[in-house]
Amino acid sequence: MSYALDLPAAAQRHFLAAEALVSGHRRDVAGYLYGISIECAVKAMMLDAGLRPMPLEDRRSDPFFAHFPTLRTLLRDSLQGRRSSTLNHFIEDDRLMSQWDTDMRYSHGKDIRDEWVANWQKQARDAIARMGT
Repeated sequence: MSYALDLPAAAQRHFLAAEALVSGHRRDVAGYLYGISIECAVKAMMLDAGLRPMPLEDRRSDPFFAHFPTLRTLLRDSLQGRRSSTLNHFIEDDRLMSQWDTDMRYSHGKDIRDEWVANWQKQARDAIARMGT
């Protein structure tokens, strides 16, 4: 099945799910969802900046199919020389998604620190606010 692409709605949906979990006993899961929310928001900014997904055969090097931290590296490379100030400013912050990785979804969650989750929560709010700017 193919799903319609709506990155802003996906960013909001994952953020709201994270918010529902963060104050309970599943801060680890909330942290993961904040990261997915940020990825969706960044990819929405990519579309706003004029970037488009590559053909399927180039998927391995396409930022639209990457996750943090690889997404930042691929995106920085693809933005060189482009004037997409909102996206550039956001992605150039080395604190963005620090410590976050998709592999955390396979862990028991105890290694995911509360201060990381708090940072990802703030970054997710910021990313969502920057969509469409």
